[in-house]
Amino acid sequence: MPWMPRPGQIKPETDERLSDRIAVGLLTRSFPPELVDRAVAECGREGQRNRLLPPRVVVYFVLAMCLFSGQGYEEVARLLTHGLAWAQRWSGSWQVPTTAAISRARAKLGPEPLKVLFGQVAKPLATESTQGAWYGRWRLVAIDGTVFDVPDSQENAAYFGRPKTHRTARCAFPQVRVVALAECGTHAITAAALGPLTTSEPVLARELFGRLGADDLLLADRGFTGLELWRAAAAGGADLLWRIRSHQVLPAREELPDGSYLSDIVTARDHRKRTDPETVRVIEYTLNDPGRPEQEIPYRLITTVLDHEAAPALELAALYNQRWEIETALDELKTHQRGPAEVLRSRSPGGVEQEVWGHLLVHHAIRTLMHDAAQQTGLDTDQLSFIRSIRLARRQVTAQAAFSP
Repeated sequence: MPWMPRPGQIKPETDERLSDRIAVGLLTRSFPPELVDRAVAECGREGQRNRLLPPRVVVYFVLAMCLFSGQGYEEVARLLTHGLAWAQRWSGSWQVPTTAAISRARAKLGPEPLKVLFGQVAKPLATESTQGAWYGRWRLVAIDGTVFDVPDSQENAAYFGRPKTHRTARCAFPQVRVVALAECGTHAITAAALGPLTTSEPVLARELFGRLGADDLLLADRGFTGLELWRAAAAGGADLLWRIRSHQVLPAREELPDGSYLSDIVTARDHRKRTDPETVRVIEYTLNDPGRPEQEIPYRLITTVLDHEAAPALELAALYNQRWEIETALDELKTHQRGPAEVLRSRSPGGVEQEVWGHLLVHHAIRTLMHDAAQQTGLDTDQLSFIRSIRLARRQVTAQAAFSP
């Protein structure tokens, strides 16, 4: 049935569809239409404007799908167009696309435009006044990995693989592995790499080191180890502070006044002759915490910062605790945004990758909102609630006036 204006309203003279006037609140603020169009064009995914689901709209749909995780396709489409029974410059009827139509549009778009868009917008947020973001001249960043359960389709299982239990039994879901680089002071994920479960975290991490700069201090846990990985991470001038495995041999070459010492690390095949060593500074410490069992083996950190006066051992030992900020960021992404124990919805590898990039984009948008709010009020970003912020973002999507994407 054609649309009829209410008394006092004027029906506009245009053929523009309602699908081109989706209200997406925070999403269009964080990812402006012209930026989305460039990402789509760069990947060769341009489409005709008069279609029900042109590429730009599908990008916003994927973002909304990740923001409203757990909602069905058609419900997400309704949420996007909530309250737009009549919109300025829109005429004609508009029907919510079917699940099948949305699935086909997502498959045609592919993951590349979302990946390109993330690369364009996922920048560090911290300014000089951002609390908890800096140590001396260094911006604090951390790297870590996680996995997402994906639907148990033949395509996903063949491409991503599934973990084995301790009894080598078949696990319920395949998994996609994600390694992320995050800014400790803001929890903003600034780079990410993803791949099959069989691809190790150190391998994926190499894709991220190019995003590090000379002002960064990279924190990492024991899973990121080895001389070759260490050199790759430091190649761009960033400094490193990594925890090292307890069994690794670190001969003391020079004792320093703050209790740390200079040593060197080598590759596993060179551990006897040590013909190609890399000098590092070693910091050993234990935690005096009544709530923890007595610690027999000390924590050991290695760093590229060899000057003990520029970064005393006690300060670096305390600073390493900031590595947990990326754990918090990944928990926000997986537990509060995606939903606890939720499985991603895409049944094809391309759809899974598209969905992961969508989640990363939404997380960065929410963290940008939180950082801006913290800066305006003079608060530490850690004092703001991610849960309340994502609820606010969801309300904006359904309540904000129409904005032509």
